[in-house]
Amino acid sequence: MDLVIGPLDLPTRVDEALAVQAVAFGLGPDEVAVRRQIVLRHMTSPGARAYGATVGERLVGFVYGMPNDRAHWWSTVVEPYLRANGNDAWLDDSFVITELHVHPAHQNRGAGRALITTITDTAAQPRSILSAIDIDSPARALYHSLGYQDLARRVLFPSAPRPYAVMGAPLPLRRP
Repeated sequence: MDLVIGPLDLPTRVDEALAVQAVAFGLGPDEVAVRRQIVLRHMTSPGARAYGATVGERLVGFVYGMPNDRAHWWSTVVEPYLRANGNDAWLDDSFVITELHVHPAHQNRGAGRALITTITDTAAQPRSILSAIDIDSPARALYHSLGYQDLARRVLFPSAPRPYAVMGAPLPLRRP
């Protein structure tokens, strides 16, 4: 069956989406329960939207994001790291990719690229920011191929076991 990218009613399908994230990101039930509340809260933010990748009726990937707000928790954590690198202006007038996950059985087939380009193509902001685990990975390679640059590295989030990189790209994203 063909992969279809389209708008996702994330609050309605939050458990399906988090099941994808749990497999893709290695989350346990307690982490999923916490993230469920975070996702539902995020989706009430002005301008928040989500897209899904489906095969038939099955959700195999999703992305969601929103216009960045310096008062949001994520921004307050990354701001000192960005400021130290002279990049804190990226927090203004940016669309933040909050989560992007594709089920491992469907990775490396263009789903992640299609999801992130679709959501950013609808952004009113001139740039996009995100954070990713600060290792060489297929996700970071994808972001670099789309034009994302490292704005800060070794960013430590409370309770996260590994450091992250904050990345930013002008919109529209670069196409191969």
